[in-house]
Amino acid sequence: MSNFLLSIHVLGAILAIGPVAVAASMFPPAARRALADPADARAGATVRILHRITRVYAVIGILVPVFGVATAVSMGILTQPWLLVSMTLTALAAAVLITQVIPAQKQVVEGLEQNTRHDDGDVEGAASKGAASATGATTMTRALPDVSLARRLGMTTGVFNLLWAVVVVMMIYRPGQGGYA
Repeated sequence: MSNFLLSIHVLGAILAIGPVAVAASMFPPAARRALADPADARAGATVRILHRITRVYAVIGILVPVFGVATAVSMGILTQPWLLVSMTLTALAAAVLITQVIPAQKQVVEGLEQNTRHDDGDVEGAASKGAASATGATTMTRALPDVSLARRLGMTTGVFNLLWAVVVVMMIYRPGQGGYA
């Protein structure tokens, strides 16, 4: 049973955490491009897709620690120090993702969407910002998020990915256990 649970745990990490790490890492440069040219529909679409991938796979990623704990219980190693540290780092990585990365991504996406949306629901390029539309409605004047948000998001995402990298190394090396057992 332990091998089955371990297999599901590892597959879950690859198939759920991997896409979160990649999409979250790709988001900051895509956000910088989109914020630099809000009229670029392709850049805006890329940002929205990366945000959606991050959100959806983050939810699926909840299965990784669930199967990890089940594996540890079945192997009788739940109280091992290296595992407790790994679990703590996993919780910290999840907290960074949930409280920092996803909300900052959402702020960028919403800023880009609201920058090009009219009061009457029509969508136009950012070049018409503040101008009257054919129906007389004016665009919303909400400012785009500052590019510095994308830079900070890059650093925060780096912390998230570093935490996961340390967890992976600890899962393989098992500090204090003399390597993989």
